[in-house]
Amino acid sequence: MNARPLEILKAVYGYEAFRGAQAAIVDHVIAGENAFVLMPTGGGKSLCYQIPAIVRPGMGLVVSPLLALMADQVAALRQAGVRAAALNSDLSPDERRILWRDVHAGNLDLLYVAPETLLRPDVLERLDGTKLSLIAIDEAHCLSQWGHDFRPSYRQLDAVVARFAGTPRMALTATADEPTRAEILSHLAIAGSDAFIAGFDRPNIRYAIEEKDNPRAQLKEFLSRHEGESGIVYCLSKRRTEETAAWLRDLGYDALAYHAGMDKAEREANQTRFRLDEAVVMVATIAFGMGIDKPDVRFVAHIDLPGSIEAYYQETGRAGRDGLPSDTLMLYGSEDIALRSRFIEESDAPDQRKRMERHKLDALLGLAETAGCRRQVLLSYFGDHCEPCGNCDTCAAPPKLFDGTVAAQKALSCIYRTGERFGQAYIVDVLLGVENERIAGFGHDRISTYGIGTEHDNRTWRAILRQLIALRLIDVDLAGHGGLSIAEAGAAFLRDKPTLMLRVPPAPRARRGKVARAAAKAAVGEGDRALFEALRQKRLEIARAQNVPPYVIFHDRTLVELAAARPTSRTEMAGVPGVGEAKLTRYGPAFLMVIAEHA
Repeated sequence: MNARPLEILKAVYGYEAFRGAQAAIVDHVIAGENAFVLMPTGGGKSLCYQIPAIVRPGMGLVVSPLLALMADQVAALRQAGVRAAALNSDLSPDERRILWRDVHAGNLDLLYVAPETLLRPDVLERLDGTKLSLIAIDEAHCLSQWGHDFRPSYRQLDAVVARFAGTPRMALTATADEPTRAEILSHLAIAGSDAFIAGFDRPNIRYAIEEKDNPRAQLKEFLSRHEGESGIVYCLSKRRTEETAAWLRDLGYDALAYHAGMDKAEREANQTRFRLDEAVVMVATIAFGMGIDKPDVRFVAHIDLPGSIEAYYQETGRAGRDGLPSDTLMLYGSEDIALRSRFIEESDAPDQRKRMERHKLDALLGLAETAGCRRQVLLSYFGDHCEPCGNCDTCAAPPKLFDGTVAAQKALSCIYRTGERFGQAYIVDVLLGVENERIAGFGHDRISTYGIGTEHDNRTWRAILRQLIALRLIDVDLAGHGGLSIAEAGAAFLRDKPTLMLRVPPAPRARRGKVARAAAKAAVGEGDRALFEALRQKRLEIARAQNVPPYVIFHDRTLVELAAARPTSRTEMAGVPGVGEAKLTRYGPAFLMVIAEHA
């Protein structure tokens, strides 16, 4: 390992040693080689291009998809003493002129730019005479047509790579299955021997998935564990986003909405609030997308089924980027499954793309319905593996299974006998032998399946039907009125009668035991909590004075370390992970004073 990268790691970032594959990647790129880097969110991808850009002669060019992400990264780098800037449409003419002057004078280590801006002819021409140390393409999965967040502008970046052919190129992502990885390597002409696959596991994240029962009650229970913490609640529709944010505000949460239908200024103001404050709940559609660089997001909840395992992995991956314990919850129901299926079938995508999307949805439903370790299923989708994790809901409380073969036969037979046009509630009523005018009017109180399901209650039958929909034994006509019909696989099941094990639904509102402490605070020792809160308050005070996010001053993890170590001098504080030279000079006295007051 070259000594200089280690010196930079300590002086700029405040860390004594590289983690995992970071050292090998840094050396590889410093030597002038290309690299594909797949590393989980929070694994330190940015160091893999930032340090080579500082070490190598010239300026590092970083392609990044979002203005907010670029602003966060530039702010954090400048706090650490690195010469960084972002080229974007928000710059005034004077700011743009100063930036280009710095570029051509060699005064920048790193320049961040969106792909659409970079591809403009005038920008490329002005970069032609600039010595580039490397080109790093962040969120590189956007380049793949098989990726979950394909962006056409990313596909055009090969022209940039060709234009600067002698410059080392890097593609970095946290989310790419095997077809996506192969396409990135092929499109950017990066050799397989230049690929660094660091795995997908995020051990600090707790995964939990529940069937929808009372979504608001379930979300309220989940959020009660995260008082005073930042998090994201994902919704499928703009309307649900607005309604959920308003409901949370009524409960006393500092909740904001974010979706593509909002006025741009309001949307950006809400995102800024989320970045700058420490206890904001952002209720958002997927328009609140990738590149959320806030490291202290302590929870992510989905109150509707996400689009794929890749989307779920990336969206939950916005929690706990600092490595501290973080929490996720996904709620789903049969309507979610049917709606996602409808989106696929009614899209204008070619058949090959639709087949791929069906496969992705099936994989997500397999994750939702598994009785085994969630993390094992999640990682196996990406070709990774782990032992049972002990940090997901199914490891903590393994679901009970029962032989649902007969129940499935009864449900499918009832759907058939009633004409394959009624919804779930009606089918359950027939199975339970409910007496009402509607059933009598259709004559369904006289069919063979009327009242044959009294061994299960209404709740259990709904759970059985939901699982049969997830298993593709039942189709749902969402374009009509939600009528159930027997799918091709369901007909085969009735014919062949294989054994079918199903999950026993959990008892109502008895899904969890005691409410856990807020995640970040759980990492703080009992005697250090008052100091930790005082350090957070000082950080917030400094951040507001500079109008920057608190986490660019110090991460929560660094505050946890400061509270535990209680340094009394600059020398001692320099030994705390996350405290680099620039931050020690700028903020050391203020934080040492807070620590002294709590001695």
